[in-house]
Order: sequence, then C-alpha cells, then structure tokens
Amino acid sequence: MLQAQELDKCKIQLLKNSLSRSPIELAELSTLQRIILITDGTLTDILEIYLLEKIAIIKLSEEIVNITESIPLLNLEVGSKVIKRRIFLQGRISQKNWIYAESIVVPDRLDPRFKDQLINSAKPIGKLWLEYRVETFKEIVDLSQELAGNLAEDFKINKDENLFSRTYRVFSQNQPVMMIAEKFPTSFFI
Repeated sequence: MLQAQELDKCKIQLLKNSLSRSPIELAELSTLQRIILITDGTLTDILEIYLLEKIAIIKLSEEIVNITESIPLLNLEVGSKVIKRRIFLQGRISQKNWIYAESIVVPDRLDPRFKDQLINSAKPIGKLWLEYRVETFKEIVDLSQELAGNLAEDFKINKDENLFSRTYRVFSQNQPVMMIAEKFPTSFFI
C-alpha cells in the first residue's frame, strides 16, 4: 500500500511541476476542459461517456522511421526506430473530429501483440492498453494553446481560433514507450 501512496505523491508532484510551467489558467476552463487536459485516464472513454457516442480512430498517417534527432524524453538516440502516427478521434455518429493526436511510439519496447494491433487495427491506444492490460504511467510534459492553423478545416473552425494542447509521455515497465500530443479547439467541451 505504501508504494501506491508514494507513486500517487510522485504523480501529483509531476503534474504540479508541469502545470506550473503551463500558460493555461486552469481555473478559467470548464470542468471537462480541465479533465481532458490533465487526465491520466483513457481519453476515448471520457469522450464516449460525455458525448454519448462511440469514438472511432481515423488514421491520417502511420510510418516506421529512424529518427534523425535524439528524443531525450523517450531516451532515444539518432537512428532509433519509432512509429510516427497522426490520428483524429472522431464521433461515429456525428462524424465530428473531437481530438487530433500525434504519437511517437518506440516499437521495440512494446509487447509484439500490442504493437501489431497498434499498427494493424483501428483501435485507439487507450483501448489497446486496456485490452492488453498494459500497466502505464503517464507524465504530462506540456500544456499549451496554439492557433488552429492547418487543423481548422478538420475541426470546422476558423484558422485564428485556439487549440488546447497537451503532451505526455507514457511509461511501461519503468521505461518511456511513447509520447503523445493531443489537441482540441478551445471552443469544444465548454
């Protein structure tokens, strides 16, 4: 029991450190916006509960590449193999894009079955974590706002509207296995 309490304290401290660097004033956001930005739960489940519709993953791109720059947050050196993917979490009924996400995944640190499903299925990462009972720890490394720009059309908003963004690392078996950046319009989930 003591280990779980110490882990919770560590998670809270990491979140406080991350939030202290954030340009976002969390007190000014809706409850749901705050939950989406700082949750370490499965975002797909939260969206499905709130929106009362199933969420589909729309893969925009997915490729296995050797990186040309080191990624210290994932303990990766130049030449390491990663899976880079870009997706939308989209409502199955509404066909609305709710969340845009970019992921960098270290395939050599994943269970082969999980890796195969990640590449070959249309299941969100969070659903795969649950299905394969992957123990994870998530560390938020950045919260920010940015202009919608090229994502505006996909979200059906103006280019000068803001998006909230969060980036977090996912650890499994005490090593970083992926980094995920998720973005959604500030006008969503008010």
